[in-house]
Amino acid sequence: MSLLEQLSDEACWERFYAYKTSLACPKTFAKELRRFIDARGWEPVCGEIRDCLNAPVFEKTLQRTTFPLPSKAVISKQSSQKKRTVYTYPAPENTVLKLLTWLLLRKYDGLFSGSLYSFRPGITAKDAVRRLRRTKDINRMYSYKADISNYFNSVPVEKLLPMLSEALAEDPALLNFLSGLLTEPRVLDGSVPHAPDGGRVVTEQKGIMAGTPLSAFYANLYLKDLDRSFAERGIPYARYSDDIILFAKTAEERDACASEVGHFLAERGLSLNPDKEVFGAPEDGFTFLGFEFQEGYIDIAPVSVTKLKKKMRRKARALDRWHRRKGLSGEKAAAAFLRVFNRKLFAAEGDNELSWNRWFFPVITRTDRLHEIDLYAQDCIRFLAAGTRTKARFDVRYEDLKRLGYRSLVHEWYAYEGS
Repeated sequence: MSLLEQLSDEACWERFYAYKTSLACPKTFAKELRRFIDARGWEPVCGEIRDCLNAPVFEKTLQRTTFPLPSKAVISKQSSQKKRTVYTYPAPENTVLKLLTWLLLRKYDGLFSGSLYSFRPGITAKDAVRRLRRTKDINRMYSYKADISNYFNSVPVEKLLPMLSEALAEDPALLNFLSGLLTEPRVLDGSVPHAPDGGRVVTEQKGIMAGTPLSAFYANLYLKDLDRSFAERGIPYARYSDDIILFAKTAEERDACASEVGHFLAERGLSLNPDKEVFGAPEDGFTFLGFEFQEGYIDIAPVSVTKLKKKMRRKARALDRWHRRKGLSGEKAAAAFLRVFNRKLFAAEGDNELSWNRWFFPVITRTDRLHEIDLYAQDCIRFLAAGTRTKARFDVRYEDLKRLGYRSLVHEWYAYEGS
């Protein structure tokens, strides 16, 4: 039975819904998915897939005319001036591809080694950090950390297809459909949103299309041999999509492993981001996936703290302008600031949103960065409540902050540890 047939199974959709809502997922997504399932929104899309499989193949492109083209957009990276290209299918097709990806990642999880932590059932980035921390003598090892430059959109499809053919040999219908999507050279250019479709269609090399659901499975599959080669030799190694870290007993061994990574990626048509390549010594510790390991402790990585502080600063400035323009009190602005960041930092009872306490608290073992954030948040609140950045802002006492709704991350972490 092809996985494609399960896309028409209502019971499969209900299992998918139960899984998604059991995780930390936005309420809006849960509501939209519920409406989609109740309206049997998958039926037209499954019809499109059947038409794709029955359509003639054009030349060498496996071009399918019955499945919508993806749209391309260039967006700013979060808290950065850098841009990245993402692709999206229309909402109904995208939802069906999410279910298909969910099925793929479960059926074919056995292809991947234990050193891969991205997009896998029952495994998260936090598991990678925990496992690395338990590695014997890791605090005495030399580390190498690398980031693949523009990984998703740089994967050469012609190199991926043989791997996909091997992996999906028992499901030719699925292989045919996925090959058609991958080799379709056309996209809709989102930079000209009001042009007729014919004017928006462009042809380009788009790799495995960052932003589309299926890219998660492809990203795992394409480098599985690299993951397995280190795992089989017992070299401490972890990969999360385009982030790689490994460890060695000597600097020479580390450098040899780093060279091996570089050569492997080059053979696969990929390159490393030189700005994110880090050669570490034992005394340096290491950072990975938003966490920092230093002297046997795990804390939040400095870059994660910096991003949060930038968001706090922008929000404080915006709320200061807002309350002055509206003639409202500074306390109202401070309370609004707290509503925003309490939702981000702390999960409410019965809430299923991903928050800082849900993500970081189970892993970190020290509170230095939490204390840093606490102090910064307090300063933002005092600035808003007092309406000044001078020393007069300290007239707003800690008790005033608590009255407005302030919650200390450090205090909350200790309460979590003691529960």
